Amino acid sequence: MKVEAGTIEELFEASGKFEEGMRTLDTWIMDTVPNAKRQLFAGSSITMMGYGEMDWQDNQGEGVWPVIGVAPQKTNISVYVAAEKNGRPLPSIYTKEVLGGGNNGKHCIRIRNFKKVDEMKMKEAIQDAFSWADHERNRFGRRCASPEES
Repeated sequence: MKVEAGTIEELFEASGKFEEGMRTLDTWIMDTVPNAKRQLFAGSSITMMGYGEMDWQDNQGEGVWPVIGVAPQKTNISVYVAAEKNGRPLPSIYTKEVLGGGNNGKHCIRIRNFKKVDEMKMKEAIQDAFSWADHERNRFGRRCASPEES
């Protein structure tokens, strides 16, 4: 979902019923990885908070992508995790542990009810994502959003 926001604070405010969960996730991520670069990423179909940066390239160009992205959607908060553990995408490992079940995509945990989120497991997933990123500096992927200039 494309949310019109020029700053992270505007994104929080535009998150509607998910604002409290978005703010809590932001706190958890920054508490877990205090030196992570935090910035707004925007593309034609999404606006999200991005934490950390990874270089990517494909046959059409190159750029940066967040290690973790957090975006409000119509029915959930999407947590995009560009990381793997033991050859599996982190969301496929952590969705059940973080949410006690739930819905995920290959690289996305969808949070519909923030009260079901296990804080310690989410922080473990965050730490795993950044540990993985420390070892993977150049990933191939697609370009759908880029950092907003501050």
